[in-house]
Amino acid sequence: MATYIARRLLLAFFTFWVISVASFIIIELPEGDTIDRMFDRTTRTHSEAIAIEMLAELRLQLGLDQPKYVRYSKWMWGLLQGNLGQTMVPYGGLGNQRPVKEVIGDRLFTTIALTGFTILVTWTFAIPVGIYSAVRQHSVGDYLFTFVGFTGLAVPDFLLGLVLMYIAFAYFDQSVGGLFSADYAGADWFQGTFNWAKLYDMINHLWIPAVVLGTSGTASLIRIMRNNLLDELGKPYVITARAKGSVSWRVILKYPVRVAINPMVSTIGYLLPSLVGGSVIVSVVLSLPTLGPVLLEAITQEDTYTAGPIILMLGALTVIGTLISDILLAVVDPRIKYVQS
Repeated sequence: MATYIARRLLLAFFTFWVISVASFIIIELPEGDTIDRMFDRTTRTHSEAIAIEMLAELRLQLGLDQPKYVRYSKWMWGLLQGNLGQTMVPYGGLGNQRPVKEVIGDRLFTTIALTGFTILVTWTFAIPVGIYSAVRQHSVGDYLFTFVGFTGLAVPDFLLGLVLMYIAFAYFDQSVGGLFSADYAGADWFQGTFNWAKLYDMINHLWIPAVVLGTSGTASLIRIMRNNLLDELGKPYVITARAKGSVSWRVILKYPVRVAINPMVSTIGYLLPSLVGGSVIVSVVLSLPTLGPVLLEAITQEDTYTAGPIILMLGALTVIGTLISDILLAVVDPRIKYVQS
């Protein structure tokens, strides 16, 4: 097992490098660069000649006059040293570039909290409902959960978010935009000690984003769990147990469920990045302070220094999630062995 994990970690570093190259190339594909997109906005407050001079100076400052391979090399060297660089897009005025660490760091904790809570909600509902639907096949509850599951897969997340926002505002007189109330939106997480009041306020606002982001994933996992368990319930060992009259919830949970849950464990590899990367539109609609809107803005403005670390983070979640799922599969199913080649 240790050798396997070491090999996977070495492969992960190579994967990160490939992702960094691919993301850099894709972001740089459109014609022009960040400075070209800032020209129209700059000419609204300055004359064209002054705007050209200011943007030319900014281009030199950001190193956009250098070849792309040089810029990539400097960017990667900075990443290896923990220096993410400055944003290309100004905040509050031309020349007011912020450190990328600040832009990402402000939203990283909320993104992790929202993703973790969504995964918890998804698995908490998907596994019991999938088991019930399989054991009570063709019952009223099975048909009801099947209908809800397919509806969850069909309805876009952002549309569900808009509907829940309207219901909460129209019938409960509650604003559900954002993750914090007005009293804690601008508060720091650490004020001498950890700000537990802000964490409690965020937890109170997490339920709608978690429901919106987790609906499609929950519906998908319910179908996976139901179909896998139905296959196991038709196996000879279960039929024999039924013939002996020993099939009960305890037996079902101990044997068929343990085997049927294996494919669900393998979904962790794509579940983590899909929740972060797939929440862009939902975050915009619900005004969530996550990395999704930052990534969208960075890609739109060709801000490589901001978009690159976020894309690498999504790649890291994929690699780490796949590694975790492989290790958990070996723990859950003793039949799985890692053979060294």
